[in-house]
Amino acid sequence: MASHEQEISQAILRVALAGDGVVLGLGLAVIAIKTWFKFSSNSKALTKIQSTPVSRIADLRSLLSDDDRSRTRDHDACEQLVIVRGEVQPATIADGKQSDGVLTTPNSGDNAVIFLKSQTCLYNEWRGLFGWSADWRALFGGALKEQVTTSMRKVPFVLIEKEGWLKFNRVHINLDDSRHPLPLTTVYHHLQPVDASPYTVFQAIFGRGYPVGLLDEEKILAPGKEITAIGHLHLTQDGHPVIKSCKSLPYFLSYLTKDQLVEEIAIVKTVLFWSGIALSSAAIGVLSYSAFRLIEYWKRWRQARLPREEPNMSNAVDDESGEVPDGELCVVCLMRRRRSAFIPCGHLVCCSRCARLVERDSSPKCPVCRQTIRGSVRIYES
Repeated sequence: MASHEQEISQAILRVALAGDGVVLGLGLAVIAIKTWFKFSSNSKALTKIQSTPVSRIADLRSLLSDDDRSRTRDHDACEQLVIVRGEVQPATIADGKQSDGVLTTPNSGDNAVIFLKSQTCLYNEWRGLFGWSADWRALFGGALKEQVTTSMRKVPFVLIEKEGWLKFNRVHINLDDSRHPLPLTTVYHHLQPVDASPYTVFQAIFGRGYPVGLLDEEKILAPGKEITAIGHLHLTQDGHPVIKSCKSLPYFLSYLTKDQLVEEIAIVKTVLFWSGIALSSAAIGVLSYSAFRLIEYWKRWRQARLPREEPNMSNAVDDESGEVPDGELCVVCLMRRRRSAFIPCGHLVCCSRCARLVERDSSPKCPVCRQTIRGSVRIYES
C-alpha cells in the first residue's frame, strides 16, 4: 500500500476511534438497526409467502367474492395476495391478434415482452502517478469506475395456463410502480474498446480514471418462459384479473418456484439474524467501553475543577495571611500553615486545601509515610 493510502487509512481509523470508539460504535449501531429492519421485513415476507397457496390462473376469479367484485365498480380495488405460475405471452397474442404483440431486439433478433438495453462505460483501475487507488478517488469525488445508461421497453403481457389458451385461463401482469428485479435473460453482450484521447495521458498522470471500453448488453423476458408471479390480485372495470407487485415482498416475478423462493428467503433471513446479533453485540461492546472511558474522563475533569471552584473558607483566613514559620508550612504547597491531620496515620503535614486534594486522588496516600489514608481532620489550636 502506498504512503498516501496509509495516511488516509490511518485518518479514517482515527475518526472511527474518536471519543474512545464512539463514532465506530454509533456506526455499528446504525448498521445493526438496518439489519434488524431487513430481518423483520424478510420474516414477514416469508410468513406471507408460506401461508399463501399456489393458485391456478383459472381459479383466480373465484378467489374474490361477489361483494369484492361489486366494489370494483366504485373504484374500490380489492386486494388479495396470490401466487401463480404460468407461461409468458403477449396480451395481443392471447387475444388472438398476431401483430404488434412483441418486441424484437436489434442485435440478437429475439422476441421479447420486456427489453432492457444498457451501456456501461468501463474505467481503468490504474493507481496513477501519486499512487491513489480508484476507490479513494471515488470516495473524494473522483471519477467513477463505471457509468451505466439504461433504457427499457415493454409491451402488455399475461400469464396463461399451459393446458390451453382460453380467455379465463390468463392473468394480466401490471408492472406500474414496481421496483422489484425482473427475471431477464442476457441475449447480447459486446465490449467495444475506447480509443485514447489527447487528455488520457493527463488523466493517467494525475491518477484520474479514464474510459477504456463500452459494454453493450441486451436483456429480455421472452415469450414462452414459465415464471412465478407473487402479488396482489385486482379486478379491472372489465372484470379481468390483474396482479400488481407488493412492496413488502422481495419478489414479484421470478423463474423460481414457490418452494425455491421460500428456501432462498429463509437463507437470507438466517444470515440477517446472525449478522444482526454480531453487529449488535459489537456495537453494545464498543459503546459500553466508550461510555466507561468517558465517565472516567468526566470524573477526573470534575476532580480537577472542584478545588478551583471551591470558595475560600472563612475559618481559614489565618492559613492565607501572616508569616508562617518554616517548620509549620504545608509540605505540598509550602505557602500555608499545616492544619489537617490524616487518618489513620495522624501526620499533620498539610493545609486544609492540599489535604482535600490528596483525599480526592485515585489512590490517596500520606505525603510523609505513604500509608493509605481514609480522610483528614481539621486541627484547631486552643
